[in-house]
Amino acid sequence: MTPRPPAQTFRFSVAPMMDWTDRHCRVFHRILSRRARLYTEMVTTAAILHGHRDRLLGFDPVEHPVAVQLGGSDPAALAACARICADWGYAEINLNVGCPSDRVQNGAFGACLMRAPELVADCVAAMKAVVSIPVTVKCRIGVDDQDPEVALNRMADQVIAAGADALIVHARKAWLMGLSPKENRDVPPLDYPLVHALKRRLPGVPVAINGGIASLDAMEEQLAHVDGVMIGRAAYAEPALLLAVDRRLFGDNAPDLQRREAVELFIPYVEARLAEGVPLHAMTRHILGLFNGWPGARAWRRHLATEGVKPGVGVDVLRDALAKVRAPEAVAA
Repeated sequence: MTPRPPAQTFRFSVAPMMDWTDRHCRVFHRILSRRARLYTEMVTTAAILHGHRDRLLGFDPVEHPVAVQLGGSDPAALAACARICADWGYAEINLNVGCPSDRVQNGAFGACLMRAPELVADCVAAMKAVVSIPVTVKCRIGVDDQDPEVALNRMADQVIAAGADALIVHARKAWLMGLSPKENRDVPPLDYPLVHALKRRLPGVPVAINGGIASLDAMEEQLAHVDGVMIGRAAYAEPALLLAVDRRLFGDNAPDLQRREAVELFIPYVEARLAEGVPLHAMTRHILGLFNGWPGARAWRRHLATEGVKPGVGVDVLRDALAKVRAPEAVAA
């Protein structure tokens, strides 16, 4: 068995988010942070085995390190997909044991697998047997009426024994009946101490925490207890958070990139994709929140949202939007 990657590997990551963390979003996040670990949207085994793999799995080399998140519960299918994803060049295979959506439940994977830790362990073992890259598990602390401490520890023990290289724990239960996927991201209470206790019990296993972490101060607080933090909606809604990650969380000496610089660095990628027929709004929708709090931020969002969706528009729309925002210090001066 290959040795586990160092805990530093998982120190900061951006969560897999359906309809959000596509390849365009990940390229932009990589511009903001060189050290962040990025994840794809969840991809089901059926989609990989029977679908358009370039559309589902394609990524730009600049995104690395980038991991793929798989959804499934059949060990043989997951092993086949893990091999495909490893050959595609991903740095990690992550198994989804946390998504509470009806579609995922109907497919017998996601958060409902919290009730089947032995099956999850079989899935991990099957993937570990065919790939040399890390295989990790992202889970909840339990579902429905499960005792969270019992459910989480049982899941952790089973998958670690099967060879899982790291655990990423969303520190909330998922309620599979009665709450929507959106409500499941907010309503069940957070239990950070339970995840901290898991880390103390498994000192040699990288453990990252996810859920409700929305500032760099909060990330630093969590890193006193666990190996890594994974943030989701905060990274998407307030992408400027990522600008200070390399310095604050990794100790890099390079000065933080500025927001305008980030847009300028994104433009060549946008131009290349436009030449391939990708519509502008497919890329600019991921950067609408970049200037939140700045004078002109509303005009920036409005211009991209109204002009960027028009057929055939080019990068000039992005440059025009950029001209509408000013740094707060420029206004003060």
